[in-house]
Amino acid sequence: MTQTPRGFDPQDPNDALPAQYPAAAPSRPVEEGYPDGGPASGTGLATGAPADSVATPGGETSGTAAPGTPAPAPGAEPRQVTRAGMVWAAVASALVVLVLLIVFILQNQVYVQVKYFGLEGSVPLGVALFIASVGGGVLVAIAGAARIIQLRLAAHRQRARLAGQPARTR
Repeated sequence: MTQTPRGFDPQDPNDALPAQYPAAAPSRPVEEGYPDGGPASGTGLATGAPADSVATPGGETSGTAAPGTPAPAPGAEPRQVTRAGMVWAAVASALVVLVLLIVFILQNQVYVQVKYFGLEGSVPLGVALFIASVGGGVLVAIAGAARIIQLRLAAHRQRARLAGQPARTR
C-alpha cells in the first residue's frame, strides 16, 4: 500500500516526480489528502489510470505491473547467446590473431641459423618462432588428449562398477 508522505507538495520542484514520469491530471475527483485519488481509488502511479493498465515511461501500458513498480525499459531484453554468435566471435577473434601473426612474421624477416637434431638451415626469424609455437601447441594438445582419454576410461570403469559388470582393462 503506497501512501503519500506528509509534507509532500506536488507543486514543489524538490517534491515533484522526475521529468521522465509526467503526471497527468486525475480523471475523477481527487480524494481528500491524496493528489492522485489515493489508495482507495485503484489508480496506478499518479496518472489516474486503472492499476491493471499502468503506463510505462515509454508510453506503453502493461497489464500486470504492480502500482509503483517501475516497468523495464522497452528493448531491454537480455541478449541470448547462440551457437552461431559464439562461432562468429571465435572466427573474428581467430582472424585478428592471424592478422597480428602475419604482421609479426613480415616484420621479422631477418634470416637466422637454426639447428635441430643434426639438421641445420637458415630461415626467417618470424617463421622459426611460428614453427616453434605450433610445435608447443601440438605438445599441449597431445598432453590434453591423453588426459581426456584417461578421465573417460576412469569414468567408464566407475560406471561399470556401479552397474555390477566387470570393467574391461587394456
